[in-house]
Amino acid sequence: MKSKLEYIWLDGYKPTQSLRSKTMVRSDFSGKLEDCPMWSFDGSSTEQAEGNASDCLLKPVAIIPDPGRLNAYLVMTEVLNADGTAHESNGRATIDDDDDDFWFGFEQEYFLWDPETNRPPGFPAGGYPEPQGPYYCSVGAKNAFCRDLIEEHLDLCLEAGLNVEGINAEVAAGQWEFQVFAKSAARAGDEIWLARYLLERTAEKYGLAIEYHPKPLGDTDWNGSGMHANFSNGAMREAGEEAVFTKICEEFGKNVGACIDVYGAHNEQRLTGKHETQSIDQYSYGVSDRGASIRIPISTVEDGWKGRLEDRRTSSNADPYKVASIIIKITKQALA
Repeated sequence: MKSKLEYIWLDGYKPTQSLRSKTMVRSDFSGKLEDCPMWSFDGSSTEQAEGNASDCLLKPVAIIPDPGRLNAYLVMTEVLNADGTAHESNGRATIDDDDDDFWFGFEQEYFLWDPETNRPPGFPAGGYPEPQGPYYCSVGAKNAFCRDLIEEHLDLCLEAGLNVEGINAEVAAGQWEFQVFAKSAARAGDEIWLARYLLERTAEKYGLAIEYHPKPLGDTDWNGSGMHANFSNGAMREAGEEAVFTKICEEFGKNVGACIDVYGAHNEQRLTGKHETQSIDQYSYGVSDRGASIRIPISTVEDGWKGRLEDRRTSSNADPYKVASIIIKITKQALA
């Protein structure tokens, strides 16, 4: 039997990378990661190499079944230079953590986008729908748009084995969210990117695109899109001390620039202090405060200061690998 292996990688476009993929056909494939060969591609076509030395390598790092195609798999890869070193576009290689002590839950918001109208579904041509309010977690064709697409994406993710923990319609018309949880930074990043890939491919069938820009509707009274990063490590889950969380939150306040640098391009358009955000030039943290940079969930307090934190600054177009990497670095610094 022949199998289709879809090799997926991130290109070198700046400031926001895009997904790329191509299919390899293999005979009698085992379905195991160790049997996925290294592959190469033309990096000069993806802003990752010059034409006179264009080969880049694809190193398989995760594999899941591809429920959208017969006898198929999705293979997440890292991009390497021809000499086997990590390419500068390789965010996964920046993660300084090789175990599952850190857990991540990413809340991926996004807009569905109609290429013909250049607006989200639910937005009339040349105008706006009713102001936001009725769309969040909505039911009914007047307020919820393209649910068939959303449900199909969820089914594909679950069938593929991705740990998607939920979905919901978001605050603006045509805006949705899915949530992914994973133990270990690399695994969490893999799952978000694979879920994003399945979302993009599912939307193709409906003639729609996925818009990850954090404020695609510009300076209007419509929410932007984030990718809130919930995180914990062993000390946060087990110590039961408020001081542990205070140290971490204070350390993040000393590293605002390092975070913003990898929390997504154009995030200044979203982090304005409005629409449940803190201003990009300010830093704050607080219990249950959705207007803070970092929210301490009430569940963490009620469980005896055992649990997680939520960094609410991360934008929808951020690379989860780079986000997890900086969160791990700062958290370790705080608890050193």
